Amino acid sequence: MAGGWARDGAVEEQIEASINDELKRMQARRGPVGESATHCAECDEEIPEKRRAAIPGVKLCVECQQGRDARPQMRGGFNRRGSKDSQLR
Repeated sequence: MAGGWARDGAVEEQIEASINDELKRMQARRGPVGESATHCAECDEEIPEKRRAAIPGVKLCVECQQGRDARPQMRGGFNRRGSKDSQLR
């Protein structure tokens, strides 16, 4: 499909890139996997046994995890480079 000045297949590449970005974001949100650590990966404090039992694969203590959750997460959003609406604004 031709898209003006874009080469053939450019639209499909943009769609594929958007899908791949969203899949990577979703995989990153997946919970921890594997064996739980006994000590926090950031501050080296001991992780309580109840936390390790409740969340398999946990690597951070409660305080470090809360600090990480409080950070703003940058999200790429949708790939609108090829959208006519974005070109008109």
